[in-house]
Amino acid sequence: MELKTERLVLRPWKPGDEKALLRHANNRNIWIRLADRFPYPYTRKDAKRWIRASERAPFPPAQFAIVLDGEAIGGIGFERKTELGRFTAELGYWLSEMHWGKGYATEAVRAMADYAFSRFDFIRLEARVLEGNPASGRVLEKAGFTLETAMRRAGFKDGRVLDLLLYARLAPVS
Repeated sequence: MELKTERLVLRPWKPGDEKALLRHANNRNIWIRLADRFPYPYTRKDAKRWIRASERAPFPPAQFAIVLDGEAIGGIGFERKTELGRFTAELGYWLSEMHWGKGYATEAVRAMADYAFSRFDFIRLEARVLEGNPASGRVLEKAGFTLETAMRRAGFKDGRVLDLLLYARLAPVS
């Protein structure tokens, strides 16, 4: 399964993507903006583990490589929440630093949100942004997300307590 945008292809991760993962993901400037489950340094072992996990993922997929000119330059995906939030998914993404500021992240987030709403029963997508990352907030807003709240002192990264900004996009009403 592939999602095509104007300039990108979003597709499931596959064997052979390890080299691109190492090239683009092993970057402290990316890690500092993401959840702790995204490792740093990003090693060959991490890349292999991610590809193996992706191969075992259910269908339809919820984790995709962001591909430009045949090379994975980032990742995007979502996870369904549970219990009261079971019709909500949390969206996350990262992009190679060498491709920041070119609109690729916005393009990928728009495509992924459209896919999530069309293929799953979600009524809401959420994304959390750590304090100090205004570029990610702009990406989300350009992709139709709205800032709902600042959760004060709700995040911890790199030894610092930070605010988390909660963005959401609702499914189109039919």
